[in-house]
Amino acid sequence: MKFGIIKERKSPPDRRVVFSPNELVQLNKKYPDAIIKVESSDIRIFSDEQYRTLGIEVSDDVSECDILFGVKEVPIENLIANKGYFFFSHTIKKQPYNKKLLQAVLDKKIDLYDHETIVDAENKRLIGFGRYAGIVGAYNTIRAFGVKFELFKLPKAETLSGKEDLIKQLKRIIFPPIKFVVTGGGKVGGGIKEILDAIKIKQVSVDDYLTKNYAQAVYVQIDVLDYNKRIDGQVIDCKDFYTNPQEYIGNFERFTKVSDILITGHFHGNSAPDILTRTMIQANDFKIKIIGDVSCDIDGPIASTLRSSTIAEPFYGYLPSGHKEVDVFHPAAIVVMAVDNLPCELPKDASEGFGAMFMEHVIPAFFNNDKDGILARAKMTENGKLTEKFGYLQDYVDGK
Repeated sequence: MKFGIIKERKSPPDRRVVFSPNELVQLNKKYPDAIIKVESSDIRIFSDEQYRTLGIEVSDDVSECDILFGVKEVPIENLIANKGYFFFSHTIKKQPYNKKLLQAVLDKKIDLYDHETIVDAENKRLIGFGRYAGIVGAYNTIRAFGVKFELFKLPKAETLSGKEDLIKQLKRIIFPPIKFVVTGGGKVGGGIKEILDAIKIKQVSVDDYLTKNYAQAVYVQIDVLDYNKRIDGQVIDCKDFYTNPQEYIGNFERFTKVSDILITGHFHGNSAPDILTRTMIQANDFKIKIIGDVSCDIDGPIASTLRSSTIAEPFYGYLPSGHKEVDVFHPAAIVVMAVDNLPCELPKDASEGFGAMFMEHVIPAFFNNDKDGILARAKMTENGKLTEKFGYLQDYVDGK
């Protein structure tokens, strides 16, 4: 089996990579029959020389490889026909901007495995950058708080060496007695929690958060049943919410009345109630001043997320009365942080974490006849056709 690590070509440049040099060495030790090539790149966080020094072949041509690993979408003109590809295709939700990419994948008879489709038997995602999105998202949200109220200045995350450096910067801050509300308990929410815990922000219960005042900064981490309730008043469980989201309405407003900062790490299903609505934001008792929308769904469950922001310009102001973007320092503005590629700011840490997951969950499938069905479940296309699991995309690729 010949594996190739491809150069990232999407703009703006992404410095992440699926495997670090050390991880490829480990791959070769564990699977001596594997042949590995790395495509030369001048933007990757690990240099060509770092790979070569460890005995890994670096080349301008990886076309002889059977399976090609990348992070972001591959430009259509760079796709190699009749290969297997792993990358984030951003097509599984029928994203209109990548329809031509999926059409090209089918035309070129490429076997496509989207990183998002790599799941276990219970359909739980195994691979992703979510933890690092949460880590950087929490840092950037706190940075936004310092900027808005001119309390402190933090350097951009992309200028720092890694997670520990982020924490070192944050530990210098003396926080006023503010309240953070964090949505979601998955990998993204876990990354947010990791940062807040590391800088000794106290976690409190939902009841205490809603009813008590504190002399120190505190946070609460909430799940779907904390900010949604059944219309009929029944209290069941999270599974019921995910199965019957139409039976619920949101009640996040109880948190908006007492919170200063919101950091989102939730997954939001299409049929689920919106979390933070315009009505909530426009209420007289709405208190939140900073919204770090790590989940970053445009025109989605967080009404203030009008657009994604960028690493270069991570913040914008949101004016509730006009539902429009304004300057961050507008006196009535809520500051929004909605960067949609947060892990890019910690490319080394994010790459190493991603590679470790890939080594654990995916690579063994190539050498054990996919006994756990990892590859079978993840494969989106084969021989120029959508696989059965992804047949729902047929009208999308047909242009209907």
